[in-house]
Amino acid sequence: MQRLSKHALLSGAIKTSALDQARIKPGILHIGIGAFHRAHQAIYTEDAMAKSGGDWGIVGVSLRSREIVDDLETQDMLYSVTTRGAEGDSIRIVGSIISAHAASVDPQAVLDHLADPRIRIVSLTVTEKAYGLDAASGGLDPNHPAIAHDLQSPESPVGAIGYVVEGLARRRSAGEKPFTVLCCDNLPSNGDVVKRLVLDMARTRDAALAEWIEQEGAFPNTMVDRIVPAATQETRDRAAALLGAEDRLALESEEFTQWVIEDHFVSGRPDWESAGALFVKDVAPYEKMKLRLLNGAHSLIAYLGQLHGLDYVRDVMAVPAHAARVRRHMEAAAKTLDPVPGIEISGYIEQLLTRFASPAIAHRTAQIAMDGTQKMPQRIFAPTVDMLSAGGEITSFAFVTALWLTFILRQDSLNDPRAAELLAAAQGAGNKGDPLLPFLDLPGLFPAVLKDNPLWQSAVRDEMTAIATELNR
Repeated sequence: MQRLSKHALLSGAIKTSALDQARIKPGILHIGIGAFHRAHQAIYTEDAMAKSGGDWGIVGVSLRSREIVDDLETQDMLYSVTTRGAEGDSIRIVGSIISAHAASVDPQAVLDHLADPRIRIVSLTVTEKAYGLDAASGGLDPNHPAIAHDLQSPESPVGAIGYVVEGLARRRSAGEKPFTVLCCDNLPSNGDVVKRLVLDMARTRDAALAEWIEQEGAFPNTMVDRIVPAATQETRDRAAALLGAEDRLALESEEFTQWVIEDHFVSGRPDWESAGALFVKDVAPYEKMKLRLLNGAHSLIAYLGQLHGLDYVRDVMAVPAHAARVRRHMEAAAKTLDPVPGIEISGYIEQLLTRFASPAIAHRTAQIAMDGTQKMPQRIFAPTVDMLSAGGEITSFAFVTALWLTFILRQDSLNDPRAAELLAAAQGAGNKGDPLLPFLDLPGLFPAVLKDNPLWQSAVRDEMTAIATELNR
């Protein structure tokens, strides 16, 4: 079968890219060209350029993998996204990425692009753990491998924050304006978090650089939402049948998509609102809503699925008792939210339940269950603290925490940056006869206000006992 490219003869009424890649100049450098970026921000950018013009071509950067860069180059920077919904499948070709580089292979090319004044936005989707954030201090974690390297060798970075700081340093040295740094990962106040990390690293090399970044730069907060399952061979086979061409980068996603952005950019931006993005003064209410309702429920679903042998989110939602737990959790989490302009929370919950249950979306619970130490604090622990402070009911939050710990207790290996510590604690749980205590001893795992609260401890222990009884039946 022919490979997807600009010369491929595609079958049917395929929606091809409306952009002429040869004529588009670069305007955005995106670090982390994985599935989510390609099914979300890259599509918003393509649609914005198609409607309103502008040179906002995306230079894609993979920090480690060369494979995705090779596949993009082989396919003339084109790939497909199949949208799966109740009315069937639709597929489109996306062409907003105009070049790509593997930083591990050609770091100089990445640095050259960062120094290029045509790049006005540097956006990121690298997952929470790649930022090197110290959860306890909120600043840089000097023990994170990429952070440790980039503090030692700032002009030859390997991590996302290191590249951003070196790029800004080169802009300042050349007398150019800084680029806007646009984080699109699931971190609370993500722009503020990344700004602090960038400033922390910049200060270690030059206080004047940090001052320039703080005064001249911009780090808008954002909230992104679209379910994009990890691609499988079934994904690629479905795309090939629709396209009449092989696409090794094929993705599939749900119909729903949302992007809420704080409107603070120093050198312009695409007309993303014409593609459906929402620009607001304060992203925080939207972000908290998504983290605590969608992401919090996703963690609940993931650990339920993993403990009950259910591979996909839709499988968990097909079990009435599990679906009822998910609803109850979102209703509890909703009580910790601030008003969200333009959003009716009960309707949002119903929409989420429908999205989770969609039989067309094969979202693996194992994928969501990864990196629990990076996800649980904002999804579950933060609303628990708020609920305790308000004197409210914490049962559902204790249940999700207990599910996570029970999941850890039953694993031989974990995909988590603190895997070794978690597995050691799990081993200690059996020796001490208290399944919670060894986890409480891990530094920075739980907020101090929870560790010191006997009501919370008792609730988690009770839920762990109940879960173990249920699983052993």
